[in-house]
Amino acid sequence: MAVRKLIIFSIVGFLAQLIDGALGMSYGATSTTLLLTFGMAPAIVSATVHLSEIATTAASGASHLYFKNVDKEMLFKLILPGVGGAFAGAALLSSIPGDVIKPFISIFLLSLGVYIMYRFLFKMNKAVTVKPGRNKTVFLLPLGAVAGFFDAVGGGGWGPINTPVLLSQRGLTPRKIIGTVDTSEFFIAVSASVGFLIFLGWSQLNWALIGAFVIGGVIAAPIAAYLVRIVPAHLLGVLVGGFIILTNARTLLSTIHVPEEWSVVIHLAILAFWAGAIVVTVKKAGSGSQGEPKTA
Repeated sequence: MAVRKLIIFSIVGFLAQLIDGALGMSYGATSTTLLLTFGMAPAIVSATVHLSEIATTAASGASHLYFKNVDKEMLFKLILPGVGGAFAGAALLSSIPGDVIKPFISIFLLSLGVYIMYRFLFKMNKAVTVKPGRNKTVFLLPLGAVAGFFDAVGGGGWGPINTPVLLSQRGLTPRKIIGTVDTSEFFIAVSASVGFLIFLGWSQLNWALIGAFVIGGVIAAPIAAYLVRIVPAHLLGVLVGGFIILTNARTLLSTIHVPEEWSVVIHLAILAFWAGAIVVTVKKAGSGSQGEPKTA
């Protein structure tokens, strides 16, 4: 095993956990985006990400339970369909050739990047009002199944799919929603990992690289806790969202063989938009326009 490769995987795990710890989301989208650039098969990438997530989500879930940030009723309603969706997604991804599914995964990840940028560029400046009500089982079951499926197929998406939808509903504070979604993700990671181990087999996975990935994430966890104190979350969100968009646009354009001159134009347009978004975010941070969540 090349030491250089182990170091690279440790750095990827470090960056993914650093971002996730500071933003509370995008571990899967960031790590999958980075690993795909190394030419790894999508199924191997998603398996690596989910196996490493078992450790990180276990720690996160335990913390949320300790601080009573979890709604147990909603937790179980998300877990049951989510586990089934994640297992089905792992089975599907394992059965499709990498070169066939890769463009679709890039589109999905690019969409997550757009959402992340939108959320931290615009939504972070609006106060969240919580209205009375309850989330219905008939709504949570399909939501969990869809989020679990796309999380396994795309290497990430449980948080970005569930959190904004649940925040738009009535009945729970943002603290409870985020804590419940983060805690339930442990079970999704386990289910997807079991699916990949069954359909890919142990021999397909490089455990040394997975270990390096986990080590990088463990090292990043305390640093992320400090980073969130000094770097505005909305600025980091815009930086990460733009990076995910740019990287997956590059993968998608090369996969579908877009002419080089058009590819350059598209990349320049993305870079210009990204730079503009960063400038706007910095100005908003300087004017202190970011709103604080409130409850009602």
